[in-house]
Amino acid sequence: MTKIFRRMLLFVLFASVVMIPFMETAAKTTKVYKVPIENVVEKGLYAFLQRSFTEAENAGAKAIYLDINTPGGYVDAAGQIAKLMDESKLEIIAYINDDALSAGAFLALHADKIYMSTRGRIGAAAVIDSAGNAAEEKADSAWLAAMKGAAESSGREVKYAVAMADKSMDLPEYGAGVGKLLTLTSKDAFEVGYSEGTIATFSELLKETGYENAEVITTSETFTESIARFITNPVVVPILLSIAGLGLVLELYSPGFGVPGTMAISALVLFFYGHLVAGLAGYEAIILFVIGIGFIVAEFFLPGGIAGTIGSLAVVGSIIMAGGNPMQMAISVLIAVAIAVTGMVIIMKFFGKKLHLLNKVVLMDSTDTESGYVSNVNRVELVGRIATTSTPLRPAGAIELDGERIDVVSEGSYIDKGKSVIIVKVEGSRTVVRESDKKGENE
Repeated sequence: MTKIFRRMLLFVLFASVVMIPFMETAAKTTKVYKVPIENVVEKGLYAFLQRSFTEAENAGAKAIYLDINTPGGYVDAAGQIAKLMDESKLEIIAYINDDALSAGAFLALHADKIYMSTRGRIGAAAVIDSAGNAAEEKADSAWLAAMKGAAESSGREVKYAVAMADKSMDLPEYGAGVGKLLTLTSKDAFEVGYSEGTIATFSELLKETGYENAEVITTSETFTESIARFITNPVVVPILLSIAGLGLVLELYSPGFGVPGTMAISALVLFFYGHLVAGLAGYEAIILFVIGIGFIVAEFFLPGGIAGTIGSLAVVGSIIMAGGNPMQMAISVLIAVAIAVTGMVIIMKFFGKKLHLLNKVVLMDSTDTESGYVSNVNRVELVGRIATTSTPLRPAGAIELDGERIDVVSEGSYIDKGKSVIIVKVEGSRTVVRESDKKGENE
């Protein structure tokens, strides 16, 4: 019996030694992803997060930690990201490292759990338009409903989410009196149930959430994603389109193909590249753009202007399609057109005569007397000469001077045939005479 017991004990010890490395390996195969949400929330960020979420799911990760530090951003992009979070099967834990303001607060409320650093803040979620002003009532109402829904989806007290977006809410105990949006500190957020706790470091957060032994995979934006985030920023888009418009205008007025044309093409290529990488533009938008350019080129060879009009509409349509938000892109296009037209007017006014193609497109020379243009030869040398009427002047008629017959008019009075007259004024084809008592004299 003792021998059997010894053998069993040796077997257990051997099995334990053999299995320990495998147990450690199994523990380390638990993966979690750390995904940063930084800077402005826009559609380029959505593309990065979509890639990160897909990568985490394919790798069999157990949770995604969103490391949040953002001043907010755009409502449409925040809505897409929130939907992505809601549809994910993984546990999503928001860690507000510094600020989760505006759209950042909205995203944090869509997480399964929220933790904050000691300096963390969440709130101040009013809707602001592109000019920096408060949004119209319709957009503001929709955003309030979205904030309320975000709080409800995570089982949190709704009034605090509403106070973050509505200045009329009165919560003076948290610094949000009437006329001021609610922003919660880490202490306040924990007190009202908008945070599960205040954690100083990420390693402590892993321990708090039960993943201290997990493999942490941190995702970061690729270079192309960083470029796409910059290009798809709603502030940058109208600037790019304006550069393209001005470049095309300058290229029309310049000989050959040079810097302005290169500038315009580069701006358009960047625009479509950024929106394609961000997942906003499909190949159909690019195809429509190429077709539009083809029609515009055909306009140089076809009469009527129809091809040019179709091409211009196709280009504008492709740009609007590429943006994801038709209204926002339409505004950007209008801004770009206004800037291009203004640039054209300035060029025509101050530099028109010095530019190559302008004189072929627009008649720049004015046919005035100061520029040397007259409908008839202005014979000012006749003024003061004495002539004889060859017909009566009633008041129009004719005179004879040095054997030349000249059509004239009197100053208004009747002058008989054969009278001496003096030429007092010459205005183009109009020669004015007055009766004179001088006979056959020339002055």
